[in-house]
Amino acid sequence: MGKRVLGWKHATVRLLQAATLALVVAMAVSVRAADQRAVQSRVAPAYPEIAKRLKITGVVHLEVTVNAAGRVTGVKTISGNHMLAVAAEEAVQEWKFEPGAGSATVEVDVNFTL
Repeated sequence: MGKRVLGWKHATVRLLQAATLALVVAMAVSVRAADQRAVQSRVAPAYPEIAKRLKITGVVHLEVTVNAAGRVTGVKTISGNHMLAVAAEEAVQEWKFEPGAGSATVEVDVNFTL
């Protein structure tokens, strides 16, 4: 009988964990969709000279924090070549987004091609 009770408790705990995970994922997806704001003005990144010489190209994926007025308050590189990331961060810092109800986190890509 003791094993049956422990099995039931273990199954209940696993079910609650799965339900909690599903709820967190659903909330994260809806929050990300709600956080997307259109860019009103962009500043092109300055292509680093050394990256040009080495013919380095690619996409830098950034996480951008935008305040209610649409101004960028923070930029963090998620992926991309480090030589290009600094230029991408500096350019996106000057971007202007649509105003919103509060601050938001927006993901953007900056593409570097020769």
